[in-house]
Amino acid sequence: MTAVWALHSNDNDLQYTALAETFRPVFARIREGAQAREQQRELLFEPLQWLKAARFGALRVPVAAGGYGASLPHFFALLTELSAADSNITQALRGHFGFVESVLASADVEKQSRWFARLAEGDWVGNAWSEPGDAKQGTFTSQIVREGEHYRLNGKKYYTTGSLYADWINTGVSDEQGVWVNVVVNRYAEGVTVEDDWDGFGQRLTASGTTLFVDAPVQAEELTRHESATSYDPAFYQLVHLATLTGIGLAAAQDVAQTVRTRTRSYSHGNGPRAAHDPQILQVVGEVYSAVYGANAIVEQGARTLQQAFDAIGQAEAADRANQQAELAIAQGQTVVSALILDAVTRLFDALGASATSSAQGLDRYWRNARTLVSHNPRVYKARIVGDYAVNGTPPGYQWRIGTV
Repeated sequence: MTAVWALHSNDNDLQYTALAETFRPVFARIREGAQAREQQRELLFEPLQWLKAARFGALRVPVAAGGYGASLPHFFALLTELSAADSNITQALRGHFGFVESVLASADVEKQSRWFARLAEGDWVGNAWSEPGDAKQGTFTSQIVREGEHYRLNGKKYYTTGSLYADWINTGVSDEQGVWVNVVVNRYAEGVTVEDDWDGFGQRLTASGTTLFVDAPVQAEELTRHESATSYDPAFYQLVHLATLTGIGLAAAQDVAQTVRTRTRSYSHGNGPRAAHDPQILQVVGEVYSAVYGANAIVEQGARTLQQAFDAIGQAEAADRANQQAELAIAQGQTVVSALILDAVTRLFDALGASATSSAQGLDRYWRNARTLVSHNPRVYKARIVGDYAVNGTPPGYQWRIGTV
């Protein structure tokens, strides 16, 4: 039984297999310490250095620019494998890979050249978009003001996932006219403070806390204005969550199978002397694996849909259609994958005894991490969006904002 037992259809793809073999030793090393890191709240600096050394952050950067040139289906398959090793790391890098997509989609050749070089060297990019408190929907209180040829940024952000580990921070702000733009700030510039104050019960190591900007310098070339009405960015970001959930499910399935395989204690009212030969226990293990298989199939299909949107960049109407289909595909996937994985990481305990609830086992982290991820971009709205499109032809939104009205 291999670490990726019958999970990825991509394993029949020689190109994917060669790419995956580059990173699987690093993933294995990451997984060895994942439970201890979570239990001891040991932040992710070391495993991220291992990934940086392997240039994992350049997965999507074109080969000609020093990256791996991975397709989106291959990219998401690798994210699923990484998530099985440690789901905290995948979420911590979500903002990085979202930024990479924005560079790939950019028509600014100078921006691409500048950032491809940085990404190929291993630079990480963090995320700082959400604002705490009474921040209004559809705008940012964080603001840039011009100072000579460049800008200064002031503001406070929360849920700044991965920024504690990053070299750069990609953030949404308002310009002097109140129009939202995004800027990229050097993580180590004067006036930038990233706090380790994330207190969620799951995904504890993602560093999803506060970032403060006090007269932080912003280079003019690192400001981007948005003109396109549609984008596959929201669908991309959500599919990262679904790949992460699938990886959590896979790790949980592997752990429960191993525990049942080696368990010697059994119940007098069970169906055999060992759990490994009890058909009801085997059914539970099979159901957990089947949930993961279904979730992974949805992630693979979602990745193919996103690839179509990426391939349509620059084709106007074709791009709008592809972006719409990507958004709807991932919305449908979110409702199903969320339910499959939450059920799987709860159901696995039915195959085990009370000893499985011991903190030393660490099995609770699968539910905590999955529940935390599912709480992002609430799934409760997704089925309605899909139904509204199916019945009324209402197109999905492409920017999600949270705040007061």
